[in-house]
Amino acid sequence: MAKTARPVKSAGSAVAACGCGADETTETGGRKAVGVDPDAKERNLNRLRRIEGQVRGLQKMVDEDRYCADVMTQIASVHEALRAVGRELMRNHLKHCATAAIRDGSTHAESMYDELVDLMYKHSR
Repeated sequence: MAKTARPVKSAGSAVAACGCGADETTETGGRKAVGVDPDAKERNLNRLRRIEGQVRGLQKMVDEDRYCADVMTQIASVHEALRAVGRELMRNHLKHCATAAIRDGSTHAESMYDELVDLMYKHSR
């Protein structure tokens, strides 16, 4: 029996239904990915830890009244590092969640198409 996608409230108060099974909520209330490459997960966690350090460095730079252009350069570096994590997550989402939903067809595929268009729009700014 095919599972039907149900809308799930997201942080932005928009209703989103993944349709790939990822709309199942976890104990913390968030959705869970259908599949995650363990190597990609480890790379992303390492990147995020590095980014966390960069942000702490930015706080210190601001606290020490460092030259504005130097702070802005570091901010650009953090932006690019976050974009790299986003690209990796998008690749995983397409490879696992989107593929599962589109193969399933019907409302799952339609929900996924809408979600992908929304993701591309939000993250292309």
